[in-house]
Amino acid sequence: MHLEHLRRLNGPNVYVSRPVVIARLDLGELTERETTDVPGFAERLVCALPGLADHHCSAGRPGGLLTAMARGTYFGHVTEHVTLELSAMIGRDVCFGRTVWAGAPGRYDLILERPWDEPAETPLVGDLIDLAVRTVTGLVNDGEAGGALDAELAALASLHERTRLGVSTAALAHAARRRGVPVRRVGDLNLLQLGYGRHRRTVWAAMTDRTSAIGVEAAGDKMLTKRLLESAGLPVPEGLVVTTVEEAIAAYEEIGAPVVVKPLAGHHGESVWIELADAGEVAAAFSAASADGDAVLVETYVPGRDHRVLVVGDRVVAAAELSPARVTGDGVSTIADLVAAANTDPARGEGHGRPLTRLALGATELTHLARRGLNPSSVPNAGEVVTLRRNANLSTGGTSKDVTDHVHPDVVRLCRRVAATVGLDICGIDLRLPDIAAPLPPNAGASGVIEVNASPGLRMHLAPYEGRPRDVAAEIIDRLYPPGTSGRVPIVAVTGTNGKTTTVRMIAHLLAQDGRRIGMTSTEGVYVGGELIYRADASGPRSAAMVLADRTVDAAVLETARGGIVRRGLGYDRADVAVLTNITDDHLGVDDITTVDDLVEIKALVAEEIRRGGHLVLNADDPRTAALADRPRVRDREPVVRYFAMSAAEPRVERHLRAGGVAYFVEDGLLTEGTAEERLALLPAADVAGSFGGLARHVVGNALAAAAAARALGMRADLVARGLRSFEPHDLNPGRGCAFRIDDRPVVVDYAHNPAAVAAVGELMRRVWRRDGVAAVTLPGDRCDDLVIDTARAVARSFGRVVVYEDEDLRGRRPGEMSGLIRRGLVDARPDVHVHPAGDLKGAVGIALGVSAPGEPILLLYEKLQPVMDLLDTLGATLVPGAL
Repeated sequence: MHLEHLRRLNGPNVYVSRPVVIARLDLGELTERETTDVPGFAERLVCALPGLADHHCSAGRPGGLLTAMARGTYFGHVTEHVTLELSAMIGRDVCFGRTVWAGAPGRYDLILERPWDEPAETPLVGDLIDLAVRTVTGLVNDGEAGGALDAELAALASLHERTRLGVSTAALAHAARRRGVPVRRVGDLNLLQLGYGRHRRTVWAAMTDRTSAIGVEAAGDKMLTKRLLESAGLPVPEGLVVTTVEEAIAAYEEIGAPVVVKPLAGHHGESVWIELADAGEVAAAFSAASADGDAVLVETYVPGRDHRVLVVGDRVVAAAELSPARVTGDGVSTIADLVAAANTDPARGEGHGRPLTRLALGATELTHLARRGLNPSSVPNAGEVVTLRRNANLSTGGTSKDVTDHVHPDVVRLCRRVAATVGLDICGIDLRLPDIAAPLPPNAGASGVIEVNASPGLRMHLAPYEGRPRDVAAEIIDRLYPPGTSGRVPIVAVTGTNGKTTTVRMIAHLLAQDGRRIGMTSTEGVYVGGELIYRADASGPRSAAMVLADRTVDAAVLETARGGIVRRGLGYDRADVAVLTNITDDHLGVDDITTVDDLVEIKALVAEEIRRGGHLVLNADDPRTAALADRPRVRDREPVVRYFAMSAAEPRVERHLRAGGVAYFVEDGLLTEGTAEERLALLPAADVAGSFGGLARHVVGNALAAAAAARALGMRADLVARGLRSFEPHDLNPGRGCAFRIDDRPVVVDYAHNPAAVAAVGELMRRVWRRDGVAAVTLPGDRCDDLVIDTARAVARSFGRVVVYEDEDLRGRRPGEMSGLIRRGLVDARPDVHVHPAGDLKGAVGIALGVSAPGEPILLLYEKLQPVMDLLDTLGATLVPGAL
């Protein structure tokens, strides 16, 4: 058994609304074998991983996996559960898993949940699956789990700790999602993008994109902070900056004992030495504090208790009393034993990834103990508290006690002034006070502001060692997004088989009529405000994220194609409007898609991932698309369904209108918005730009879908009509039903590439010109043979003369292979068809012009638009405005 490859879906997908990884597993020698075929396997597995006994499996209760293994289950399923259990053992918070057959004996896909904000490219998940595979095969083959399981898990746990979000950043991400604010982690950094479009904000731990750079610099220079506060009349300890040991001793003598020595630009309490009472201690402290060559601050020691007060905006939102790292004796254990026992607490971890930091017995701690006549082998009395350090920082193993409810108004006013003086929107203020609940002492030196932190850690407030937790992350999110706001811009997601790109472009054009700046993704690229900012086939999650991260965007219209959904998931969460144009044969044989039902399952995701009460625009003329409204996951969203159809007489539309719904259709030649009680005429179908005077029924259908989406977002009817009239295809929809003229021959350029699309454009040609035409065609090579042949058949039903050429990009086909398949389909549907082979695009157009009669229309199907436009320009083709 081995892992073939991984695919990461970073957004909502067809399995769950959370990120997943899909692991393709080849069972190898375990193909068609079950757990009951290996005596004692289940017992050995549970012995190695006892937590598996609690796995529910499909039974929906603890012990479900044990029951399945006793009954007999395949090893892909077992590997799924082992991976989930290993994930739990390293603290990775996941629970969803599913194993599905991957189309061949012994091949399965493991769909495994990934934690929110886990870096997409971390090797962790692959390593976990590999370890699961080796564990299972080891127990099958020789009765051993394989390798040093504990050691490998420890290494994976360490990797997980290094790559997961820090406590503060994770709390902000959680608080934002709880409020409905979109969250995206940037790479493996503690940097979050919150919100969409013009509401996008950025946070890095507890620092926001509105945090003053000057405030950050001021807070990072302890002496500058001291001067700013002192000039504002705020209490700060006296201090001097020194750069040599002689200057440090001189400062100590000038200030007077006791003093504090610390790096001028230090953080997290590193190399801070307090309550120093002789020159020798000061000299030693200076050496430690200046080890990196930095300047050192010597200042008056302020007696009292250590406190951290968190200010958000102009509000004190939390306060904690801090205690230094310490252990409590039991009369038996040594200090080293007590430290080791304390570090077994799962709340303690390395760095800042856990609520508490692991205790250490390093040089600082040993020096501190020695001053008290102790060492790691000392045995404290029962109940005796032994501090390991003098400073009370969480980052050095300290603990916090919440005192928010006891902060005296004097202290509140002091902290608000401190934040305003330094110029920080979020700051942590370190105070030493006799009692935070009492008025500020009148005498100088009895209290003081020790430091101001520009990116304060939140963990002491989120999970205090004592007292009530404070949801300070929510306070920060509320400052960025006041209650009642969500940080979102309207999102319209469009999918389907045919008409996606045209409908996307139409909707974007309509929404721009009232001055909104629209971000749009399509197969031609990413557009913002009508300008191309990224040229590519941009109909997947990467391009969607690009638009939603643009701070100038007022609304997003996203073409959402099958490929992106399958390979990466959606690039957004919860669209406001979902539009599905139709679902028919296309892309069969690609990405394990074998039937139209497979396509339905994929494209249905766009309908399912809309906000509760959002709008769902469905093509009632296409039964598969219309039926999406009845899916359970769609109904759970309670959407407002807006059907569109070519006629109000369509049965589903009739029922919908009688039930009080709204629909869009053509009535008496007018695009109409209708309810059971009234009709609102939008514009004549003949006035829709690019519709060939209303003869292009598929373009009229696209216009109905676009109108439904725009009206769902509150667009006025007159603006919708104006937008549809001005949607000039040559400018706004190039390559889709665009008409040109070469000499006296009309040439229609279109991207039709499946049977339904070819039938629609063929019908258009007959309706407009009422005479035979010539088709010059190529088809994409990444479709299955049957689909290529069916599409060629559709061409033959409309055209008796067909020029066949191959695109430069064969998409994995052999030269001549596609031409052969197309010819086969043409002749199969119409034995008398005249097939003209051509070597390339230029040759195909030349032959089409040669075999056509004056005034006879030519249909040109293509794969890449730019070569077509270049060729038409060379041939002197002229535009036919309005597609006529």
